[in-house]
Amino acid sequence: MKNYLLMLCLLIAGTVTAQNKAFKTRADKAFAEKDYATAAFYYDKAQNGETITKQGKVPYFSKKQRFALSEIAEVNYQLAESYRLSNNYAQAEELYKEVIEGFEASYPMARLWYGVCLRSNNKLDQAEGQLNLFIGASKDNKQYTTMGNNELKDCLFAKQQSKLKATASIVKLESSFSTDENDFAVSISDNKYWFTGTSALVKNKNLNHIFVTERDSLSKKTNLSFPDDAKLPVHSGTPSLDSSGKKMYLTKWYKEGDKVITGIYLSKYSGQNWSNPYKLNNFVNAGGANAMQPFVTPDGKYLYFISNRMGGIGGNDIWMSELDANGMPLNAVNMGNKINTGADENTPYYHQPTKRLIFSSKGYVGMGNFDLYESTAKGDSSWTVPRNMGAPYNSTKDDLYYYIDDTKEGTAYLSSDRESDCCLNLFKVTFAKPERQSAIFAGRVTDCETNVALSDVRVELIDSLTKKIQICTTNTTGEYQFKIGLKKNYLLRLEKEGYFSKVVLIPPFQSLKKDTLRNADICLQKFIVDKPIVIENVLYDFNKAILKPESLVVLDGLVSILTDNPKIRIELSAHTDSIGPDLYNNKLSQQRAQSCVDYIISMGISTYRIAAKGYGETRPVQPNSLPNGKDNREGRRLNRRTEFKVLSIN
Repeated sequence: MKNYLLMLCLLIAGTVTAQNKAFKTRADKAFAEKDYATAAFYYDKAQNGETITKQGKVPYFSKKQRFALSEIAEVNYQLAESYRLSNNYAQAEELYKEVIEGFEASYPMARLWYGVCLRSNNKLDQAEGQLNLFIGASKDNKQYTTMGNNELKDCLFAKQQSKLKATASIVKLESSFSTDENDFAVSISDNKYWFTGTSALVKNKNLNHIFVTERDSLSKKTNLSFPDDAKLPVHSGTPSLDSSGKKMYLTKWYKEGDKVITGIYLSKYSGQNWSNPYKLNNFVNAGGANAMQPFVTPDGKYLYFISNRMGGIGGNDIWMSELDANGMPLNAVNMGNKINTGADENTPYYHQPTKRLIFSSKGYVGMGNFDLYESTAKGDSSWTVPRNMGAPYNSTKDDLYYYIDDTKEGTAYLSSDRESDCCLNLFKVTFAKPERQSAIFAGRVTDCETNVALSDVRVELIDSLTKKIQICTTNTTGEYQFKIGLKKNYLLRLEKEGYFSKVVLIPPFQSLKKDTLRNADICLQKFIVDKPIVIENVLYDFNKAILKPESLVVLDGLVSILTDNPKIRIELSAHTDSIGPDLYNNKLSQQRAQSCVDYIISMGISTYRIAAKGYGETRPVQPNSLPNGKDNREGRRLNRRTEFKVLSIN
């Protein structure tokens, strides 16, 4: 009986071992073909639940058992590699850790990839520690040291970005965009969203397809199928449409052994259906090379795309082609080493309003994997140095396919696997509009008496802090305008011959919500030398020269005129009606004029610039009595007045 059980156990063990080896063989084949998801599936089966840590609990091993343990380590490492290369960093992290604990000498790169997985899983402090350990252990291997330092730079950059205040909200899209596996590469045209994804609802559920959904009906998505789709199991995706909505550039791709074959195609809309996509010419689809991820500018004149053809900088590069009226390429130009690196660039997008090229790359310091970068076209056909867009646009995983929705202010889309262990998903970007730092400050100048617009007024805008002066002259409609900054104090000085100059304080604007800010109309008061100007509402106590409190506010206006016009000298005069003796009226008017002058001098005006004069009843502006001899009360009211006139302008 014992012998029977022993034979049965050996038979089962032999069967399991043979089966595990078969799984490993299939896994090795898939790995060699770069089918990492399939490789992970079979390595996991070949592992059969065995890990290095489980075996490590047994205190003694025979040579045969030690060999088995090394096989398990190999499978674990290959499984970790398969998970990492298929972007499942959570699973890969644990497996690399097990390999390091038991077989680091056999797999020295395990610690590097362990650090990379920790970073991708946003465990940045742990990642930094592991990468430093890898660099320290690799001092004699220049290649390893370089790789470790590059990954460490990304880790440190990610840590720095994680501490910054978010400038945008990044939210995963649900509803119709959420397909069963992955969805990415959105494009907007004709009030519709076009994107790439997989879905169990279509016939070839494992293939990528183009989907379209109405902007106002996001719960309904339609698979865009082409007449020839049923003939070949080919992926279709990354749609890009011009502004007419009648030309769609797309990528078609399929696997051939360990290679992915890609090409860029064009489909045209006839009014009812999309044509079978036809492959673009050799300017784009160069022989022996891949072309993919097209982006056509809205005007249909240029096509940006990715290719690994000869003549590039290295890896996948961004190229650009001019297009003819039919949408066919006329040439192909590499974007050069200002944009492209020796690593891979992907997913080009050009935003015409801001002249920005936004793309993904692994060739610059970033947060890890593919990051989004932007470069702006300059007038001389060159480009600014690409700038990492930072968090939250970038994450520690892949971030690609940026697309700005120009129909919705402050809205964009990107594709990322930041919330997935395998696949890209679409995210909506809502960014707060940058606080406007400047605006146009505009206004109008008029004549105070006629309200007619004044042209040729010299207007100065003075920065109160820097004293910098901007100058303009009002046009025929009395308009002026300046560019002003946020939270700055300004003075506005207005001058015109024959008018009193005026200085107006412009308080600081705490926020600039509009491109143009309108100032209230400003009027200038006309004057002629030696022509009196009545100062309304200067009031005194009865039969006295004491100013009433409300009169001081009125006199402050004259103080402003004198302050704004430092070269003028004036006479301030007071007048009475005919009631009372002439001598008394002369004395009272002189005292009243002096009261006004004393107040004005107390406000800082030089005594040289203002003189007091009382005229009594000698200069009436209206009769004190009516023709019939009766009292003219209204005439006497007008005669009791305070005036000033300009004596000279120095």
